[in-house]
Amino acid sequence: MFQESFSLPLRTMPAKQTKTRFAPSPTGDLHVGNVRTALFNYLLARGCKGSFILRSEDTDHERSSEASLASICHDLEWLGLSWDAGPRIERSNIEKTDSDGPLGPYRQSERDSIYKSLFDRLSQSGRGYSCFCSPETLAATRRAQLAAGKPPRYPGTCAALSDNEIEKRIAAGESPTLRFRVPERGAIEFRDLAKGQQRFALADIGDFIIRRSNGTPSFFFSNAVDDALMDISDVLRGEDHLANTPRQMLLLDALDLNKPRYGHIALVVGEKGSPLSKREGSVGLGDLRGAGYLPLAIVNYLARLGT
Repeated sequence: MFQESFSLPLRTMPAKQTKTRFAPSPTGDLHVGNVRTALFNYLLARGCKGSFILRSEDTDHERSSEASLASICHDLEWLGLSWDAGPRIERSNIEKTDSDGPLGPYRQSERDSIYKSLFDRLSQSGRGYSCFCSPETLAATRRAQLAAGKPPRYPGTCAALSDNEIEKRIAAGESPTLRFRVPERGAIEFRDLAKGQQRFALADIGDFIIRRSNGTPSFFFSNAVDDALMDISDVLRGEDHLANTPRQMLLLDALDLNKPRYGHIALVVGEKGSPLSKREGSVGLGDLRGAGYLPLAIVNYLARLGT
């Protein structure tokens, strides 16, 4: 019911095989900033007669909950933002959503075997390596780099450890992270759907963590590979993710996976100019629903906000 007023601009996008996604972390209720991201991805998919999927990015096992995911799905349904594939939950009344689909499961917590095979591939090719640096050491290095006027990046402390030394440290009880090895020279460029041409020097990026010391994948990794493996064609997300994009493109190139097109849109901010945050108590959809706001009013406001 929303695509009519957006039909003209959306027809300038590719008409075939458009597939977008909304990938929330089920760690709390949706706020309006999250909803605006979901809305734009939904409108792009529907305007191009493509598909829109829902993915639960629940690798943070301590903070993620089934109740939160159910609440998110309920809010999206209330707004009329139906998805074509996604995690099956008890509260959802959309029969088509199923984590057993051909490109699922759509919960990242159920994709460990997929991630492990890709971690192994990167390690075997030399693009991934074990890192034993503690958070305290990394924080001190970052402070020193900033004080010297340099961009904070990993200095490569563990980049040349031998297999023998790695095995000894693991046997001694240390749990390494896995870092992705970034080339020292060159740049990565791409055309952002919202911001135009972008260029990032590889020397400013530094090797980054793709698997945490507890074995779970980092956001950089799971978010990027799932977009590729789920055949996502276009990713619309907040501009705070812009700096993540070159890292994710490097990862997908190393794994020989297709890259989506990225578009980074302006954030919805609070009174003090800071991005809305569930942790900071931003108003949730449940609050607006309880206050009597109609779903179409919310969708209309967010669709026009910032255009």
